[in-house]
Formats: sequence, C-alpha cells, structure tokens
Amino acid sequence: MSEADTMMWEARAADGRLDELLGWADTELVPWLQLRPDVTKYELFSAADRLVVIVRFDQGTTPLPDAPTVLLARPAHQWPFRRHGGGPPASSL
Repeated sequence: MSEADTMMWEARAADGRLDELLGWADTELVPWLQLRPDVTKYELFSAADRLVVIVRFDQGTTPLPDAPTVLLARPAHQWPFRRHGGGPPASSL
C-alpha cells in the first residue's frame, strides 16, 4: 500500500464565527497552500458551521496550519488519505 497523498482538514467554527474562519482561510491558509510546491490541488468547502479543506500532494502529506483558536469551537481535525481513483470529469456526466 502506498503512502497517503491527500489531507482532509475539518474545523467547526465558534458560534457566529464561520465568516471569520473563511476569511482566515482566504488570507492565511490559501496563500500557504499556493506557496507549497508539493501541493497539486486544494478545495475548500463550507456548510453550516464547518470548513473542510481537501489538499492533494505530489507524494506524502503535510499537516495544515492551525486556525486561530478564537475562531474555533474545538481544535481542527486532520486525516491523511491515499487517493484511490476517481470518476469521469463532471462535464462528461
């Protein structure tokens, strides 16, 4: 089995702080990801009080930075995964 190449990062925003958490992601996390030569793709998703970030690396994974604790209801969770294929591009469905 090959090593993990994808990191999933999930944070629950403190009450009423999701917009600020998204702002932190836009101004701090995204630039950090863009400067890393080993990052091949990243996506950010939000729903209700959550922010989820999926990052694909060339090989291996690196933990993502911590968001400011004042913006979080609890510490963010991170899980490394190994990509296992994928479906056709959305445009071909």
